[in-house]
Amino acid sequence: MTEEAEPAAPGRGATAAARPIALVTGVGRTAGIGAAIARELAASGWDIAFTYWTPYDERMAWGAEPGAADAVGTILAGHGAAFAAIEADLADTQTPVRIFDEAERLLGGVTALVMCHCESVDSGLLDTTVESFDRHFAVNARAVWLLIREYGRRFRGVHGSGRIIALTSDHTVGNLPYGASKAALDRITLAAAHELAHLGVSANVVNPGPVDTGWMSDEVRASCLAQTPLGRLGTPQDTAHLVSFLCSPQGQWVNGQLLMSNGGFA
Repeated sequence: MTEEAEPAAPGRGATAAARPIALVTGVGRTAGIGAAIARELAASGWDIAFTYWTPYDERMAWGAEPGAADAVGTILAGHGAAFAAIEADLADTQTPVRIFDEAERLLGGVTALVMCHCESVDSGLLDTTVESFDRHFAVNARAVWLLIREYGRRFRGVHGSGRIIALTSDHTVGNLPYGASKAALDRITLAAAHELAHLGVSANVVNPGPVDTGWMSDEVRASCLAQTPLGRLGTPQDTAHLVSFLCSPQGQWVNGQLLMSNGGFA
């Protein structure tokens, strides 16, 4: 339950220092939404601190991806971004402080906080354990609050430049602790749009709908396709495009919103 930070990519000198810094959580796999967001922001001119937690991937069906953090870092560097990869257990209440400490030490003050991390284990009303319920809320809700709190305490950016974005889900049936904890995430994040107004920080929640990053069975994939008017599944890049817009100057006026970016999935 400790964090290990990779050194920032070389070349963060006077020119690179002009790039704003985004902290993206939940970048554990190259195929994931978090990785796509980190790549898109790097291509848009941001330096990136990102977190990952290998033990989570190890106990999921898809398994851990060896070397994923290094691979993501190489891609970010290819877009001219300095980066810091931080292994972080967000079930630990001390972790958010340490993440920000590392990000600031290696890159500088964080302008955008993008939260893609999650705990997601399928279970329903009758078979969810207390331990699983508590772990979902610790990672999906409590850690979001602690990350936002730390961001608000440290933000010193230009008024109007700050961004907070969290990824959510409205799935509950057969996925109770995940959906319930994501609902709590929604309220925590949207509160920041008002409570951090004095900092000029916008805060939004994005629901990307079903995105197949390797977790879908053929049955789930077919069901999701049948419920999506555009006739395809969402991709990580779809979500990354929206997040990049929200983090841009043009996205500033979108604030305090729960945005559905799911191709009309119903």
